[in-house]
Amino acid sequence: MLLPFYATSQGEDLLTALESQAHKQLGPLQIAHDETFWYQIRQAYTVSPALINLNNGGVSPQPKVVQEAVERYNQISNETPTYYMWRILDNGREPIRRQLAQLAACSPDEIAIQRNSSEALETIIFGLRLKEGDEVVLTKQDYPNMINAWKQRAHRDGVVLNWLNFEFPIDDAQAIVDQFVSAFTDKTRVVHLTHIINWMGQVLPVAAIAKEARKRGIEVLVDGAHSFAQLPFDIPDLDCDYFGTSLHKWLCAPFGTGMLYVKKDKIKHLYPLFGSPDPESDNIRKFEHLGTRSFAIEQAIGQAIHFHEMIGAERKSERLMFLRNHWVDQIKNVPGVTVASPSTPEFSCAIALLAIDGLTPRQVHDKLFRDYKIHTTAIVWENISGVRITPNVYTLRSELDVLVTAIKEIAAAPKD
Repeated sequence: MLLPFYATSQGEDLLTALESQAHKQLGPLQIAHDETFWYQIRQAYTVSPALINLNNGGVSPQPKVVQEAVERYNQISNETPTYYMWRILDNGREPIRRQLAQLAACSPDEIAIQRNSSEALETIIFGLRLKEGDEVVLTKQDYPNMINAWKQRAHRDGVVLNWLNFEFPIDDAQAIVDQFVSAFTDKTRVVHLTHIINWMGQVLPVAAIAKEARKRGIEVLVDGAHSFAQLPFDIPDLDCDYFGTSLHKWLCAPFGTGMLYVKKDKIKHLYPLFGSPDPESDNIRKFEHLGTRSFAIEQAIGQAIHFHEMIGAERKSERLMFLRNHWVDQIKNVPGVTVASPSTPEFSCAIALLAIDGLTPRQVHDKLFRDYKIHTTAIVWENISGVRITPNVYTLRSELDVLVTAIKEIAAAPKD
């Protein structure tokens, strides 16, 4: 039987550290600065010591206990696949559903297990009962897979796409809300909201926009690929109808795991992406008729949830913001260097965008990797240009100090 991380010897050591008298007296903000504690978290991962991985925005590594769970469940599956997969492991989906619902603070009957954000969100996009002339409000800064899905609906069904094009960063909630409201018309049926703009870390005031949409009878779809298990929030507090996320990002679950939330009274009217016996059922499980998939990957989500809960959502969020601020605060006044991400906590997260005068994002990216072995990603997208820097809970302050040195040296060096 697989043990949750907190029941392993390493997990027990971490729990002992958390429950020590010294740590009990520390709040999440203070623990965020405790490098000794986070060094212990680092040891729970198998990340390469030869590279500094600051590209966790794409996909995050899994703690060792999650990797081991995948391997063990896969071994069990291979003993007799049609027995162990369909008769044993398939029964483990309901406990995972309950645990995810607890994290999301909603009913298990509103949670479907998916393989990634794209699958969850495209279930919504292609399942909504929209007709020709119905309008959808979205932005050019949304994720490409979602943009392409909406374009396909427009091409196929005559849905009208009403685009917003932001100049991020913006540290003014009302300014963002007003732009969305200005795009609403009496034909608007859906607003697509990206909770965190993945390119550069802008957090949108989703609940405030949803409130305005509600007044007008507009349904609210939230792309929470980067917010779930990074920002502390409950899905119902966003006041949305639909929410999709990837669990292999900030929850550090196995690659190829995701989650779909559909508000209970909306399930019946949303068609599943894959055919089910009753497409108009009000049972959330109609969205899980995916055919054969990896039960090992699905079941190991539970280990990732245990690991996340052991750290604590508030501690994790504070640590991520601490790491972001640690490098940003040291280079924000360096000549020729720009951080093209929000400056206030309300609109910020672990993701931030770096730009250096005289160099393209690709050139900065290449110099960071070639000379300092820092792994990042170059971003050039609608009104957004720079290198995305994304630490995670296993990132050490000393690694970000290497990043700071690298930025200063690159900025000061003669440009090629």
